[in-house]
Amino acid sequence: MKINKKIVSIVLWIIGLSTLMVSLAFVSSKQKKVEVKNLSVYVENNTDDTFVDEEDLKTYLKDRQDSIVNTEIKNLDITKIEKALNAHPAIENAEVSVDVNGDVNVEVKQRTPLVRVFNLDGESYYIDTQSKLMPLSDSHTARVLVATGFILEPYAQRVLVSVNEIAKNELFSKVSMLDDIYKLSSFIVKDTVLNMLVQQINVTKDKEFELFLAVGNHKIIFGEAVDIEEKFKKLKTFYTDGLNKTDGWNKYSIINIKYKNQVVCTKK
Repeated sequence: MKINKKIVSIVLWIIGLSTLMVSLAFVSSKQKKVEVKNLSVYVENNTDDTFVDEEDLKTYLKDRQDSIVNTEIKNLDITKIEKALNAHPAIENAEVSVDVNGDVNVEVKQRTPLVRVFNLDGESYYIDTQSKLMPLSDSHTARVLVATGFILEPYAQRVLVSVNEIAKNELFSKVSMLDDIYKLSSFIVKDTVLNMLVQQINVTKDKEFELFLAVGNHKIIFGEAVDIEEKFKKLKTFYTDGLNKTDGWNKYSIINIKYKNQVVCTKK
């Protein structure tokens, strides 16, 4: 009887696949009984501001009674641990994985504060680079731009809504200044010169902005958060071609750049 080589090949392939699956199932079953011996935490941080470190997060998980070390892998709820970490106010994103040795690895990306807000009630919080509100830390203060003045929004009322979502909502954007603060702050921080120069932005009763600088004893009247690039370009030109040539850094008390195509200065 002639044996079909193709059929033999298929049968051998099926046997081999079945053996592999049984082996993998055995290894998987054995691995699930392994207890976690090590918990490694890596915190990615793009700035000098450190709000959480490895020990902070290990303590955070322990305080939440999220048992990891000495727990069998089969009883480890990775999803629950990730949700717990992502609920931390200083964390932008967290990913948890288990390697072949049963060690748990946690990779965390820290949130980056953009501007610190002081509202009219004296409450303070951050807006981060992802346009979300972020509470202050008990252990660290970020060295960032400061926003003061007629800012009404309390943290608890706005924390569940990002500033970008506020900007897209016609009703919210009319009453809120957080979207304008975020837009203006983002432009300042991304510009090397402005980031070193501007220290504080202040919101007036008329919902316009004033800027206070690290050099010179004058105030910048900026106006509304519109034509931002054009206004700052005008200011840089004035500083380069005007103040530097006339030694006028301390000559003026007010420099107004809110009007189109002109800079209006008030002498001391």
